[in-house]
Amino acid sequence: MNTLDRLLLACGLLIPLWLLLGVGLTAEAYPGYSHLQQAMSQLGAVGAPTHDWSAKVNNFPLAVLFALFAWGLARRWRQSKLARLTALLVLLHGIGSLGTGWFACDQGCAPAVPSFSQQMHNLSGLLMFLSLTLASLLWIGLGRRLARSAGLAWWSLLCTLLAVASVLLMARASESGELFGLYQRLNYGVAVLWVASLAWCSLRPTRRNPLRMAIA
Repeated sequence: MNTLDRLLLACGLLIPLWLLLGVGLTAEAYPGYSHLQQAMSQLGAVGAPTHDWSAKVNNFPLAVLFALFAWGLARRWRQSKLARLTALLVLLHGIGSLGTGWFACDQGCAPAVPSFSQQMHNLSGLLMFLSLTLASLLWIGLGRRLARSAGLAWWSLLCTLLAVASVLLMARASESGELFGLYQRLNYGVAVLWVASLAWCSLRPTRRNPLRMAIA
């Protein structure tokens, strides 16, 4: 593995740190913002005090990191069609991150009649959820066959289950108005920690079995 590959894969390790720092700093500039109750998208919503720069700190840099990491995955596991599919899914997630930043949600992010920007924001968010959830699902099998890591396989299973469970809790919270922010952070936090785990395992040297790589 050359230096370029390592740098590209290291972007996956940087993603959760960037998210934590970016959201934390942005929230500090939003008076009265609640991490437990409010969605992260409200930091960039129309009318929010951090509207003008939230996406520049969070969504756009994260989109670049996801794209670079996807490139690294495609190079690292080029022999596996399913792993290359994973790289595509990670890239789609980055595009979704770009979309959620470019199309700001309406004030409060839950309007009775959503604007075009809100609708595109919601579609981008759906793309983000589906792409990484499917990617983690694929690595339940690839973790053992490709990375030779039972730990990654079990972690991928756990993250997939948590992603589905937390999005159901988010749906319930959006109706009750309680703890939506908490469940959203659980959902996305698990997703980016899974990305970091995949990056870590991809950076490790692995003995390759050509037959298994062809089947994967």
